[in-house]
Order: sequence, then structure tokens, then C-alpha cells
Amino acid sequence: MIDKLEMFIALANEKHFGRAAEVIGVTQPTLSSAMKQLEEHLGVQLIHRGSRYQGLTPEGERALDWALRIVADARALKAEMRRARSGLSGNLRLGVIPTALPMVVDLVAPFTDKHPQVRVSILSRTSAEILEQIDRLELDAGITYLDPAPARRVEVRPLYLETYCLLMRADAPLAQLPALTWGEVGRQALCLLSSDMQNRRIIDRHLAAAGVPSSPMVESNSIVVLVSHVLTGRWMSVVPAKFAGHVVTRGELVAVPVVADVPEAGQQVGLVVAQRDPHTPMLQALIDVAEASSRRRPGQTGQA
Repeated sequence: MIDKLEMFIALANEKHFGRAAEVIGVTQPTLSSAMKQLEEHLGVQLIHRGSRYQGLTPEGERALDWALRIVADARALKAEMRRARSGLSGNLRLGVIPTALPMVVDLVAPFTDKHPQVRVSILSRTSAEILEQIDRLELDAGITYLDPAPARRVEVRPLYLETYCLLMRADAPLAQLPALTWGEVGRQALCLLSSDMQNRRIIDRHLAAAGVPSSPMVESNSIVVLVSHVLTGRWMSVVPAKFAGHVVTRGELVAVPVVADVPEAGQQVGLVVAQRDPHTPMLQALIDVAEASSRRRPGQTGQA
């Protein structure tokens, strides 16, 4: 039964029989047969069928909610038994917003030091994708913005506050300034993250408050692309201060702090996990490391 529910979840996620079969490692006829057996067992039609997948029926949508809970509980049970037998092991899937990717090592390094049998997969995702994929059991946890509080049922653990700098070539005329206002930032030739990123929406909000439009000449969903454009000297980019610390070490780039007219604390970034009690042993171990990390940063313990 659990294996059929796993297949059902994969089909709901992929919305395509062929892709779902590939994800779970079975043939398409095997998947189709398993879905018919699941429907017969439950006594309802779960999937609209035609020449291709056409979505879930209302009963299928309700069944998906139950399937996600049951499969999550089954995975937690297996993880608990595996830990009792051989210690913490397995694969941790961690979704991370692009601006936090250089900082994720601050969480992963102490976690893997304590649990060397765990393999960690770090995946770049938008804040919305992280919450959706945790819901669909495609991610175990995420590192994302906690302001505003995530609408979905998740638990959060703050990690650090995100403040901003204008990243530029070291030979740029503005490189010697101690700080810049958002109004001054808005008058530069900018390259920024794309508008589907929460970081971009935060920057747009700051620029709008300063009375300047957000009109970057270059947009990308990759912060690495932004850095490569800044290195040409033709563009500048607004990046988190913690990220800037990772890219200015060779002296080619300079990061000038950006200050608001009204002082503010910054954007809280933290760990998000599905709201469950108890958590799987692996997630509880990750939460413990996140809480220890937060305690090492005085004044950064706000809740989302």
C-alpha cells in the first residue's frame, strides 16, 4: 500500500505518467497498473484519464492529502528504526534560496561533523518552491526568508539577518564611499535577481520607498551571473552583506553598505521544516544544529 501511495504522490507532483515512472524507477505500465489497483482498493476514481494525465479528481485531491501524511509517517518510522539499528544515516534534501547558498555551509558543516553517515543534497530554489516542495515531500527542509511568516504550516528556526550592499568593481568611483542610500543605488546601472525571487521583491520595495523605480538592465535567477556582470565594471548589483563577504576577498570587487532613511534590522533568514511531532531523527538533528547556530549569534532569535 505504501509503495502505491509513493507512486501516487510522484504522479501528482510530476503530472505526467512517463516522468513519474522515471522518478520512482518503474515502467509506465507498472505505474498505471498500481494506480488502478489503488483506485480499486479505495473504491474511488483518483485520476482523470484520457490519452494522457489530466489531473486529479476531487477524491484524488483529498486522497493526496492523506497520502502525503501516511508516506511522511512511514518514512519517519523507517528513519527511526534505521537510527536505532545503525545510527543516523540517509540523504537530507535541503532547498536553499540563491542568496543563502554561500552561507549554507555554516549549517551543513557542523551537521555533517556530528552525523558523518548522512549525505546532504543542496538544491537552489526560490522561497515559494521551497515551501511547495516541502509540502510535496520533495524536500526535507529549506533555508529561506522568514519575513513575512510563511503561510504554510511549517516550523522555523532563525539563522541570520540579511542586510544589503551595493557590489561593484574596486575601481568604481563609488567604491570609496562608506555607505549609500537606496535612492543613490537606484540611479546606478543595476543587474538584479529576477522578479520571481523574494530577494528582488525586497530590493524593489526598498527602491520604491526611496522614490526610485526598479529598472535593472540585466536580470537573472542566478546570483553567479550577477557577479560575473559586476566584474565587467558595466553594472552593479545589490546583494546580501553575508554573500558579499564571500566574493570580495580577492580585491576585484567592493561591497558598499546600503542604508535606509529609517534604520531597520534586516530580513530574517532561517530554516523551515514541515510542522510535525515528532520530527524524523534527521530533521530533529538538523533543527538542533540550527538552534545552536542561532544561539551563537546574539540578538538574532526572532520568530517568523
